[in-house]
Amino acid sequence: MTGIGKENGGAWIAGSDKPERTLVRIGYLPLADCAPVVMASVLGFDELYGIKLELSRELSWTGMRDRLVGGDIDAAHVLVGLLYGLQMGIGTRARQMAVLMNLNRNGQGITLSRALAARAPDAAALARLVRAGVLCPTFGHTFPTGNHAMFLYYWLAAAGIDPLADCKLVTVPPGQMAASLAAGHMDGFCAGEPWGQRAVREGAGLLSVSSEEIWPDHPGKVLGTGADFAASYPNTCRALVAALLETARWLDASRTNREAAAEVLASPAYVNADRDVLQVCLAGRPGKAYATGAWRGHNGLHFFADGEASFPWLSDGMWFLTQQRRWGLLRADPPYAAIAREVNRIDLYRDGAAMAGVAVPESAMRSSTLLDGRVWDGSDPAGHSGSVQRAA
Repeated sequence: MTGIGKENGGAWIAGSDKPERTLVRIGYLPLADCAPVVMASVLGFDELYGIKLELSRELSWTGMRDRLVGGDIDAAHVLVGLLYGLQMGIGTRARQMAVLMNLNRNGQGITLSRALAARAPDAAALARLVRAGVLCPTFGHTFPTGNHAMFLYYWLAAAGIDPLADCKLVTVPPGQMAASLAAGHMDGFCAGEPWGQRAVREGAGLLSVSSEEIWPDHPGKVLGTGADFAASYPNTCRALVAALLETARWLDASRTNREAAAEVLASPAYVNADRDVLQVCLAGRPGKAYATGAWRGHNGLHFFADGEASFPWLSDGMWFLTQQRRWGLLRADPPYAAIAREVNRIDLYRDGAAMAGVAVPESAMRSSTLLDGRVWDGSDPAGHSGSVQRAA
C-alpha cells in the first residue's frame, strides 16, 4: 500500500489506494456512542487518511434508514439490527447493506418509571405482576428490528414474559424517551445513553438492567453503508475504517480523552445533552478505574478494547437474525452464516485495520453467555432461534 509513514502504520492518501471519494456524508443520532464519528471529524483523524467527514445529525432511526437508502448520506452510525432488517426486507424493500465495523460495545440500558420500579424492582417481580393479570406494561424501543427492541424482548422473555402478548410496545426516537417516560406515556424503555441517564437525573426513572448484563460486550452501533457504496468506493471504506479505529483507540486511551469527548458532544450541534450526564455516560463515575486498563463508560461502554470492540464479528450479525426470526419478523430460518458473511465486510475491515496498525482476531466468531445462561457462539443459529421461539 502506498501512503505516508506514521507511528502506527501509515496513512492511506496517495497512489492506487487513494480514496475514490474524499468527502463522505455520514449520518449519526445524538447518542453518547456517536463519539467515534463526531470526534474523528473534530480531531482530524479523517484527514489523516485522505477523507473528510461531513456530519449529518439525524433525529430518528426511521429517518436515518430513509436517508441512507435514499442516498442522502453515504454511511451511518447505525443499529446493527436495522442494517440486517434492511438486508432481509423486514418492513421495507430488501436492500443489500454492508457493515464496515463495530463502533462500540455495551452502553445501553432498560429504564423503568419510578412507579413501575417501586412495584417491580426486577424482571422476576415484573413477571409475577404480569402473570397475575394485574399489569400490561407499555415499553418503548427505538426501531422494530433494532438492538433495543431485541435486547428488551430478550430480557422480558428470560423472565417468562412474552413481549408481544403480555406488553404494549411503542417505537420512540431515542431523544424523546426520557420525556415520554416522565409524561407517563410508557412504563419503561430500552435505549442508548444519555437518555436513560437523563431520565434518572430528572427523577422520572431508574435503571433496571444494563445491556451488558443481557449480553456482555454486545455490539452497539456499527458503521453501515449500502453494498453498492462499498463496491464502488472500497478505498474510501478502508479509509473510513482506519480513521474511526484511530478515533476509537484515542477514546479508550484515557479518562481525559473521554471527558474531552463529552465536552464536545454536549454541544447543541451534536448530542445537545447536559455535560455532566455525558461525562458519566462516556467516562463512568469519577475516580472509578477498571482492571483491564481500558476506560469504560456507563453500562460498560467501550469503543476500542484493543480492536475487539471494533471488529465486525459474524456471530454478532447472526444473533440479530436469530432474534428477528424468534419474534416473527422473519418467517423462516435464513442462511444465517451466509448472510452475515455477505453483510459484514471483514475484508474491508482487515485492510483498514492494517492501515491503522490494529490487530484482527483470528476467528470471525466469538462466544458469549447471555442473561438466561444460554451460550451464543453462532454454531447453531436455527436451534437458538427455534428453542427460544417464545417466552416460557
